[in-house]
Amino acid sequence: MKEEDKIIIFTDGSSINNPGPGGWGAVILDGEKVTELGGGENPTTNNRMEMTAIIKALSKLKKTNQQIILYTDSSYVLNGATLWVSGWQKNGWVTKNKNEVLNKDLWEQILELTNELNINWQHVPSHVGIPGNERVDEIATTFAEEGKQDLYKGGYSDYKINLFDLSFSDVKKKSKSRSKKPAYSYLSLVDGVAIRHSDWKSCECRVKGVKAKFKKSLSLDDEKEILKDWGVNPSELQN
Repeated sequence: MKEEDKIIIFTDGSSINNPGPGGWGAVILDGEKVTELGGGENPTTNNRMEMTAIIKALSKLKKTNQQIILYTDSSYVLNGATLWVSGWQKNGWVTKNKNEVLNKDLWEQILELTNELNINWQHVPSHVGIPGNERVDEIATTFAEEGKQDLYKGGYSDYKINLFDLSFSDVKKKSKSRSKKPAYSYLSLVDGVAIRHSDWKSCECRVKGVKAKFKKSLSLDDEKEILKDWGVNPSELQN
């Protein structure tokens, strides 16, 4: 079977402070059609976002006999789906240590979906320059930090990312995700007023339950770029 005859899926999840605001991302290549998916939750965990990305991607597919190559950088999800989940179900959703299985609701959905599809699970290392993995990481992280992201839907010939490139090296290796880097500050924008926070907790308190923008900055220059994107003059930033 040729690669182009298979359905290719990349998925990833992210959570700020884990638990905290989270996002998930997926890219599906089905024939010549590319569909990007993404969304967010708050609060949530990284593992739940990794699982949600897979559930959303597989739910998007119609029943098919085609082989699906699903790439994930989550060992937790990969091992759970291929080694553990059937045993958990048989044991009444308790582990060998007699503890309740975490994320049971999502594992049940994954089990139902994977029973109907021919999935070839593949683990890929994260943040090493694999284009498909880098893209879903970008989607997930952006939804976690900003709550929105422009998503592509259209032909593969017009898609700028090579989903068949699985090579990586020290040269291609990229810096780790924004969500995993230490914060310079946390920024919030509510009713046109931007405030700098020294920690996520105070930022969360301000934006929770209201229409707002928020994002972690990694440096003073990054902070200025974020404010520029929001249409805020850095001199108007409040502490």
